[in-house]
Amino acid sequence: MTDQSSFEVIANTPSLEDYMRLRKVAGLSNFSREAAEKGLQNTWFAVVLVTEGRTIGMGRIVGDGGCFLQIVDIALEPAYQGQGLGKRIVSALVEHLKAHADPSAYVNLLADVPANHLYAKFGFKETAPGCLGMATSARNLS
Repeated sequence: MTDQSSFEVIANTPSLEDYMRLRKVAGLSNFSREAAEKGLQNTWFAVVLVTEGRTIGMGRIVGDGGCFLQIVDIALEPAYQGQGLGKRIVSALVEHLKAHADPSAYVNLLADVPANHLYAKFGFKETAPGCLGMATSARNLS
């Protein structure tokens, strides 16, 4: 495991450039620059993971700030994955939720497998069969 002391979790929305780069290298879906810029402006809370002055990871919370909040954009450069750093990002987001979200707020996320095991450590549970997450892109709406 990596020496965790050389990494700092900072409460800050990632720059547009870091956001686009981290999503790409982490294998997340692509967004246009215009969409990403607009989305970043609507961040409820975010953190970046920095080492040696360089952003190597991020995570955000989006939503209405009252009833509905969603954890999104958990991304880490591949060279740093599997070292407990993703857990630090999620932990910072969860701590902010515990301190600032209304206790009745619905907090959700979409988990890629096997990252679902990480989120389970923070109390997230699969919703099926009671409800199923569904998704599409704006271009596929009918």
